[in-house]
Amino acid sequence: MAQALARKWRPKTFDQLVGQEHVVQALTNALGAQRLHHAYLFTGTRGVGKTTLARILAKAFNCERGVSATPCGQCGACTGIDSGRFVDLLEVDAASNTQVDKMRELLENALYAPTAGRYKVYVIDEVHQLSGHSFNAMLKTLEEPPEHVKFVLATTDPQKVPVTVLSRCLQFNLRQIPAEQIRARLGTILGEEGIASEPAALAALAQAARGSLRDALSLLDQAIAHGGGEVRASSVAAMLGLVGQAHLQQLLSALADGDGPALIAQADEMAAHGISFEQALQELGTLWHRIALAQVVPGALAADDADAAAVRALAQRFTPQDVQLYYQITAQGRADIVLAPDEYAGFTMTLMRMLAFAPQTTDGLAAAAAGVHAQPPAASGRANARPVTSAQAANSASPAAPEGRIGDWAGLLAALKLSGMARQLAQNCELVGQSGEVIELRLASAHQHLLEKGPQERLRVAVEEHLGRGVRLKIGVGEPAGPTPAQLDERERRDKLASAAQSLDADPFVRELVEGFGARVVPDSIKPQH
Repeated sequence: MAQALARKWRPKTFDQLVGQEHVVQALTNALGAQRLHHAYLFTGTRGVGKTTLARILAKAFNCERGVSATPCGQCGACTGIDSGRFVDLLEVDAASNTQVDKMRELLENALYAPTAGRYKVYVIDEVHQLSGHSFNAMLKTLEEPPEHVKFVLATTDPQKVPVTVLSRCLQFNLRQIPAEQIRARLGTILGEEGIASEPAALAALAQAARGSLRDALSLLDQAIAHGGGEVRASSVAAMLGLVGQAHLQQLLSALADGDGPALIAQADEMAAHGISFEQALQELGTLWHRIALAQVVPGALAADDADAAAVRALAQRFTPQDVQLYYQITAQGRADIVLAPDEYAGFTMTLMRMLAFAPQTTDGLAAAAAGVHAQPPAASGRANARPVTSAQAANSASPAAPEGRIGDWAGLLAALKLSGMARQLAQNCELVGQSGEVIELRLASAHQHLLEKGPQERLRVAVEEHLGRGVRLKIGVGEPAGPTPAQLDERERRDKLASAAQSLDADPFVRELVEGFGARVVPDSIKPQH
């Protein structure tokens, strides 16, 4: 019977550990200097190497050639630990040994000298699940440990470990392993196993593992079985239920064109294929991240990435500001999808929100909303697009779109006569959508104290009078996908202040006072004139 890859390729030396170089370096230095602690605590999410590291450390302590960071792997102690037959290595699962009597019995045995090795090593996994009495029993041994005993504790939740225990341990936090390192490790293993694979398939498995190499190896086992002895991108995508980059790339191409009907048509095609829209938003967020990397650090995309060319092409169609905005909208859409009437509605509303906030002309947005294919902007026009400030919005031709719809929330507020809490409430909201007489807003959670009946009613009346028809406001609390009018105003104020400070610094008279007479400009005293 074939051995699972996660067991067969479990690291046996510090050098074989992937993604935990910071921990390996610290332990290697300590072992080389013979600075041995009596208790170690390894923290981190599942599958990042906590118990593996504990076993390697046990070999380092008990190797017959002496304590070192490079155990031989061949002596009786090393082979016994690797095979799980070393009597002086006691591995305890705290989840199934929470009773204090069992812990006391275990610790009483610590008083006796090792049977075969140099040290008795107690590895307690998921130590946070011990009961309070068990922790107290262990604490007594940690306070006055026998010279021949070493404790290695591991946990995914260090917050639940008592401070009295934490303070007596040398603590190491194991990180989630980067996807690129996982992908490279999978490639190495498949090379050794003589199994054919595709780079895109390994990249998908590495992403799905979420930083856990053990999970990646388990998924790799499944992928080999699913693909009939090979690891192909199409097979892995089917196994994981992935959306497929072609769907996402066509979505973003339609978005770059401002083509609303094409966006919805692509969403309909995804629905026909039974694709999970929640999964689609997750993968769309990953794609936005890759596009941002392609814009800022072009070399960050792997040379053997099958989609690198497509990602770079999309990176040319959006400005960095666009990408950041759409990433936030995608993340918010993923959080909101559980509140939507159904996944399709939540997904398509997220796409339409991207259209609504796209830095295009009002006519282009109205055309997209009306189902008319707007003429795509020229490439140079997209490159020069910038988010408008509230002042620019206020000076636009009309803050209200045709048929009484709101085209620009910041521009509308500039036309309203609001003051006090009602104005603060409006300034810290963003427009989410409009359906009939209902106007849906989202208030930044830091300002939810403004959600009082009086300010809401004054805002509703002001909007109603401006639009010339009855409206109802629906205000939710959450993190806005884009900048609120208040944030736009603050950004504009900071820009003006920075400009004023630069002008003051460049003024010859001021420079003469500073350089010749030791004068100092007080930053808080600078006030822009406009």
